[in-house]
Order: sequence, then structure tokens, then C-alpha cells
Amino acid sequence: MKNRPNILLITSDQQHWNTIGKYFHEVETPNLDRLANEGFFAHRAYCTNPTCTPTRATLLTGQYASRHGAWSLGTKLPEDSLTVSQLLGAAGYDTALIGKAHFQQLRSTPEHPSVESHPLLRDLDYWKNFHGPWYGFDHVELARNHGDEAHAGQHYALWMEEKGLENWKDHFQNRWEEFDYSDGGEENLPQKHSWDLPEEFHTNAWITERSLARIRQNKEEDKPFFLWASYFDPHPPYLVPEPWASMYAPGEITVPQVSPGEHANNPPHLQKTQEKNPDFTALQEACPWNHGCCSHLQDRESLAKDIAVYYGMVSMMDHYIGRLLDGLDEMGLAENTLIVFTSDHGHYYGHHGLNAKGPFHYEDGIRVPFIARWPERIPAGIESVALQSLVDVPVSFLRAAGIRIPPLMQGIDQLPVWCAEKESVRKNVLVEHRHQPTAIHMKTVVDERYKLTVYFERDYGELFDLKTDPAEVNNLWNDPGSQGLKAGLTRQLLFAEMAAEPLSMPRVAVA
Repeated sequence: MKNRPNILLITSDQQHWNTIGKYFHEVETPNLDRLANEGFFAHRAYCTNPTCTPTRATLLTGQYASRHGAWSLGTKLPEDSLTVSQLLGAAGYDTALIGKAHFQQLRSTPEHPSVESHPLLRDLDYWKNFHGPWYGFDHVELARNHGDEAHAGQHYALWMEEKGLENWKDHFQNRWEEFDYSDGGEENLPQKHSWDLPEEFHTNAWITERSLARIRQNKEEDKPFFLWASYFDPHPPYLVPEPWASMYAPGEITVPQVSPGEHANNPPHLQKTQEKNPDFTALQEACPWNHGCCSHLQDRESLAKDIAVYYGMVSMMDHYIGRLLDGLDEMGLAENTLIVFTSDHGHYYGHHGLNAKGPFHYEDGIRVPFIARWPERIPAGIESVALQSLVDVPVSFLRAAGIRIPPLMQGIDQLPVWCAEKESVRKNVLVEHRHQPTAIHMKTVVDERYKLTVYFERDYGELFDLKTDPAEVNNLWNDPGSQGLKAGLTRQLLFAEMAAEPLSMPRVAVA
């Protein structure tokens, strides 16, 4: 075990790929810049699904959502799933998850019980006694809220109380849809931009402190670790404590905008997002929780303020990631620790006239920042345009640890690319998104130059040339001169699906 690396997975939530200061100078991220300078930076890394639960389950299982089963928000990853944490644990690693999981749904049912559901989230007596095992993790410390959402509770709330913030509920909303968490007081309304929560009680501080405590424990016990430090920002609501909330001036922010007429040839749900009062009735009847199926219109001034706060959230998170990196250095563990930093999916803040997320497969929503550092193996300062997919991360972790890859995992080992032994190992990446076949069910294939999106049982689709049209404003789906290209990419999508088919066991006999 001495030669096996510690493995630290650091994830943000809903972070646009172009919010690393080294490459986009409107944002300050000195610690992520440092991580990139000391390791491998991927310019073309993609999620497998532009929503939280499906991709987070992929990071755990090495499978696409169509295989592992947690295909949408509001679903649950089966608890008997084979996970990278389980396999690393069986090989002698201590395995821990601290921060956001989101492998389960907010509403528990008899058929699909969920510990990440109301009202259990605020049953602190339960969380005092629950730290795992869970999905192969020996130890978990969980929370579910973004900003001041009423989902706040679990281990995060216990930590706030232990740190002396006994009135923590005053800083969070106390109502969520039909669930009533008023606790006998006045209703707490959502806050905007500047959060009254003292910084030392923010989830960034909690995740960093508790991650370092777990790492320190493993060092004392001389045990290798796999730790997932799962940060919540910069996922909306656009809310962060000062001074971060005022760190960026809205008047100095670049505000992405829709190009005139760019949705004229696009699928109808994209066109409707640019209407003031769009009618999504047919989609909502089929699946009432279609994230993003609404009007995305927003005035430029308010959008600029949201973006400024979003950047502040990125910079605050970067500050605490820096503390995490410094802690590894101080403990003498950095040299033999493989670190991967990425995000579960991207984010829209005006791009194509869109906000947040939804059934849209533009680069802004499906590309993610991606950095890998392992001083003993990965040369410093590598920048790569090789295609990366988050389904590859668990496979690459197992390979780094010298563990056999289970045949049910669908990813590709990227370690040779990270270590500059190969230029690339992927011809393309697959991205899925499903809100029931009768609503929106789409699959995308992206190769070195082109992107094709196909919708189940629909005649419309999307085809972009990312070389000549990197902004993705010219949909070539119906272009007469691009039909051969479309046919070829459709074939490539089929081949990519076939290549990803897992085999449950090797063939061991002739008959």
C-alpha cells in the first residue's frame, strides 16, 4: 500500500468551465491556478449529464445515468451500486465524503426511501448517530442546502452548533414548498446576493475543516485515503457572505447575451425560453419538474449583479480550496496525493439567453473545469485539448491505485493522458439528459470538432461545428449542405453508445 497514492477528489457545483482565473481574467482563483500550474489542465472536459444527481452518481459508479439508474434530479442511486469508494475501501483505503452528495431525492417514498429527504434533513438526533457506511464510504458528513435554502441541516447544522452558532436557523429559510419548518417563529424570506451568515460558518469552511481533520486522522493511522471534498458553490442562489459578495463590480462584468435570431432554427423548448410567458404545458404534464423549462428572460443590470456574486462565490471557494491544499503540504502528503478538481456540470449566466441549467447541451452547460495533480506522476504545467469525460474519473482512480477495473464500469482510463504518456484516449464524449421520453430525452456526441444532439422521437435536433462556430449560434441540423455530416455523426453516436456497453463478465468458455 505504500506506493499507492492518496486520492483527493475536489468538486464544485454548477461551475462554468471558463471561471478559472488563469484562463479567464475576470475571476480570481489563485489556488486553482496554482493547482493547474502544478499539474494537468483539460480544456475540453465534459460532464455526462448537465444536472447534479446523474453526474454525481457517475463520478461514484463510473457508469452513465442510463446504466446506474439515477437518470434525473428527483431520483435515487440504488444503494447496492458498485462504487469506486467500495472498491478502494476493499483495497485498504479509508474512504470519506464530506459536503454535498445528492445521490438521493428530497422526497422519500416507501419504494425509494431517502436519507437526503425532508423532514429527516433536520432530525439532528439522527445525524449525530449516522456517519456511514454509505455507498462504500466508511465515513460521511453531509449537507444538502445551497446558500440559505431550507434544506440546511444534517452534519452541517451539527457542526454550526458545535462551533457556537446555536441560532443558525435564523440565517436560513424555514419553509420549503409544502414542508413547514417555521419552528414557531416568523418565516425567513430568501436572501439576495449578500448573506448575513458569518463566513466562518459557511459550508466552504465546514468542508475544508472537516476534510483536513479526516486527512490528519489517516496520516496518524498511516492509512491511504480516498476523500471526496464536495463543495456547494457556485450553484445558485447567488448568495455569499461579505467581502466576497462585493468583490466584483457589476459594471465591469462581461455579460453574455443571446445572439439575435440564434434560436430560430433550434428545438421548440429553446425558443420558448426566450418568451415572456412561455407555454410548457405539454412538457410539464409529462414531467412536472423540468428544470429550465420556463422563461429565461432577465434584464442586463440584474444579470450583471448575479454574475458578479457568482464570481465572488467562485473566489471564496477557491480561497478555502487553498487552505485544503496548504494542509496537505503541511502534513507532507502532497507529493503522493492524486488530486482531481472538477465540477458536476456547467452553468448559464446569459449564454444563449439562458440562466442556470436545463435540457440544453451547449458547451456552457456540459463542459466543466478539470485539473489533475500528482507530483510523483503528472508533469507540471500540462495543458491538453484531449477529450475528457467525468465517467472516466473513477476508472482512472482505480488504475492509479493498481486496482482491477470492474467490467461494469463504462469509463476509459485517462491516467496516460494526465501523465503525458498519450495525447488522447477518446474519440468522442457522450452526454445524456432525460425528462421522460414524452417530454425531453436527448443524447449528444461531441468529437474533436463537431457536436450532434438527437432528441428521442423528434425530428428536430442540433448540429454545431465547434471550429467555425465556437459560440454555437448556427444550428446546421436542417442545413442542406450538412446532411452527410449529420448522418456520419449519427452513426458516430450509435458507435459511441455501443462502445460504452458494459460486459458483466468476460467470456470464460467456448460454450
